[in-house]
Amino acid sequence: MKYYCIGIKGSGMATLACLLHDLGHTVSGYDDTKEWKFTQEGLDKRGIQIYSDSSFLPDSDTIFTCSKAFSEDHLEIQRMVELGVQRKAYNEILGDLTNQFQTIAISGTHGKTTTSSLISHVLNSTVGCNYFIGDGTGHAKKENNYFVIESDEFNRHFLAYHPTYAIITNIELEHTECYKDIEDIIETFEQFSKNTKKGLIVCGDNPNIRKMKFDKEVIFYGFEEQNDVIAKNIELTKNGSSFDIYMKGNLYGHFEIPLFGNHMILNTLACVTLCDKLGIEKEKIHELLLTFQNAKRRFQEEVVGDIVIVDDYAHHPTEIKVTLEAARQKYPEKELVVLFKPNTYSRTEAFPKEFAEALNTADKAYLTEIDCNREKPSDYPGVSSKIILDQLKNGEMIDEESMDKLLKHKNAVVCFMSCASISHLKENYEALLEEK
Repeated sequence: MKYYCIGIKGSGMATLACLLHDLGHTVSGYDDTKEWKFTQEGLDKRGIQIYSDSSFLPDSDTIFTCSKAFSEDHLEIQRMVELGVQRKAYNEILGDLTNQFQTIAISGTHGKTTTSSLISHVLNSTVGCNYFIGDGTGHAKKENNYFVIESDEFNRHFLAYHPTYAIITNIELEHTECYKDIEDIIETFEQFSKNTKKGLIVCGDNPNIRKMKFDKEVIFYGFEEQNDVIAKNIELTKNGSSFDIYMKGNLYGHFEIPLFGNHMILNTLACVTLCDKLGIEKEKIHELLLTFQNAKRRFQEEVVGDIVIVDDYAHHPTEIKVTLEAARQKYPEKELVVLFKPNTYSRTEAFPKEFAEALNTADKAYLTEIDCNREKPSDYPGVSSKIILDQLKNGEMIDEESMDKLLKHKNAVVCFMSCASISHLKENYEALLEEK
């Protein structure tokens, strides 16, 4: 088949394009963004052509799919419709793939990308697996039995999937533009769990997960004693984290990971539980976890002199909070600075207090204006970064022209956080540092 992916530089669409290419299909795509994005690394490696104009000419057997970030009145979508090109939803294509393999679906409000990366790292290095990870990383071979897929609840996308096993890392209020309340989200995750064929591995510490009704085998993991799989004797150091894992009350083993923060221990528990269930040897799991490198834009570090620059995808208050905690763990003696670009007016409107509380855990916080390509500011009157800024203890606005504000920070960890494009700001800062 031939696929044309509109919005191909989006993290999910880029990953889908890579998978389809690896499975033998002809793939090309379109994106408004002409500048290079980290998500296109896999696309470039495979020679997948990316258009930024209307020069692509579809064949009669071409199927087009598009990112939800693109509105229906986008000119390239309208052109495909007018040309009569067959259309298929992005999540429906992924749903078809989940039925072709023994699929492990990783879902949850936070931690999906890292947990998917951990599991695919272990499985790909042992029994082999295909994987779809939301940082733009995808890989597939027809002969692999397993398929690890990051499963996003946005717009209920993951309800098109039919996994063999599913993991739920946590459930919180999020995507308020497409869910009416937390109960609506919980009910959607319940439906997702019913689509799972064999069983689920879920974080039992999360109160919203505990509200769910399950009709399959469930293994609960976490720090609390009522779970089936528990992390104990935890040590958080500058070099990483170590802990013992108990399964059904018995010591399973001692593990070390080159990752920071309690949230990373929870992600690792999910990975170890799944891999053990699939019969991977404990010693091999331990060995491979030690060599794990974090997913793209998940606590990615660069060092320039006495400054550590962290690039992270965090865009929800909980994600900001745990990422800053991880930075404190690894660099306790450095000043902690955060630059956050809010994404979506709906999320900013829903969580101004929570964003401020998370950002206030840093020594200094900078905010940009909201960057959103799927919502109109006119639909959210009065919603801007200012509703967060007004609650910050030590915060101020920043933009591309005022990046030199960051130069006053010495011996610091400077965290750039957003799910929107923020690379140009980070690169601007790096250039300023080099000029000093």
